[in-house]
Order: sequence, then C-alpha cells, then structure tokens
Amino acid sequence: MAGKIIKIITVDDHQIFRQGLTMILNRLDNVEVIAQAADGKEFLDILKSGINPDIVFMDIRMPLMNGIEATKAALKIHPKLKIIAISMFGEEENLENMIKAGAKGFLLKNINRDEIEHAIRQVISNSNYYSTELLPYFTKKYLNPAEQGKTLSGLTKRELDVLKLIAHGYTNKEIAEKLFISKRTVDGHRANIFDKTDSKNVVELLIFAIKNKLIKI
Repeated sequence: MAGKIIKIITVDDHQIFRQGLTMILNRLDNVEVIAQAADGKEFLDILKSGINPDIVFMDIRMPLMNGIEATKAALKIHPKLKIIAISMFGEEENLENMIKAGAKGFLLKNINRDEIEHAIRQVISNSNYYSTELLPYFTKKYLNPAEQGKTLSGLTKRELDVLKLIAHGYTNKEIAEKLFISKRTVDGHRANIFDKTDSKNVVELLIFAIKNKLIKI
C-alpha cells in the first residue's frame, strides 16, 4: 500500500492475539501501530490523550467496556475514524450492532495477512469490508424467503457490472480502473444502485447480490 503512513490502534483483551495482530500490521507497507489497548475504556483514554489513528481494529467482547460501546464513544470523539470489528467465529450476532455503532468492517479472527491488508485498503478508501466467510450468515440472518423472487429490473447493464464489483469488495477507484470509466461516473452508478436496490449499506447490497445470484456463497 503506497502513500502516507496509516496509523492504527489495536484493541483486544487477549494479549497474545493483540500482539500477534500488531506484529502483522507493522510488517505491512505504510502501516504503523501507534498504540494498543486491552479494553474499550483504555482505548478511549488513549484517544482522549490526543493520539489520532486512521483505523482501529476493535475486539467486541471485552471487560470494562465492549467494542460496541467503545465504537459509539470513539466516533463521537473522531467522527471520521475507521473501525474494523474483529470477532471469533460464531459471534456473528454482534455484526448488526457493530454496523449500527458505525464500524466500517467486520473480520473473523482467523484472518490472514492478505485479508487484513485488503480490509485496510477498503476502509481507508471509505468503503466497507466484511469477511467473505460471513456471507452465509448474512443470508440466514437477513434474507426474507418471501423476497426471493425480487428481480434485477431497473438496473442498467453498467450498474450491474458495478454492483458485482462492489459486492466483491472493490473500491470505487478500482472499479473505475477495471471498467475504464471515471471515478465520478462510478460514484454516480453506486448512488443509483443503492437507491434502486433499496440498500442502506453494503451488507444489504451483498444480500441483494446473493439473492440474484450475482455472487456465490
């Protein structure tokens, strides 16, 4: 990842995992972990001390203050802060609450270096990122069987192309490069897609793509 240094804070009450994640992050190009915290309260104290990260990797289940409450409080201090939730497999019920709290991404703790790097690239570009392993949970949790017949009517061919790429995690800039169009044009298509599919966030757009067999799970 080229460009300015991306400053990160890791927040997790399990020291071994937190230090392991920190080590991986510090080995990435243009990434620097500037602080670590063992719970939400300690993390907020760090923010209030004047440290200003770009991204926070936030555990959800922690003592003193959990990741959901810490995310809400942190975004009041730094509204533009990008927070990526990290959780154990089987704890996906926290996904909805973290999205409502303002998290920009959700990763399972079995992540590898490539996925971590991809997630950082997505959220720093103002996109969302959710582990592909969560797609089956999205359909089970949110997909209404009565809506299975919803069609793609109303979307243009170009909008379908853009939708597929959004669903696979590409940023607007990357989509523009792949389709040989301007980023401004992609921005317009993206807005139209969210409006036509009645999607409020990327999760709902993913569900739409799954229902219409645009991506496989």
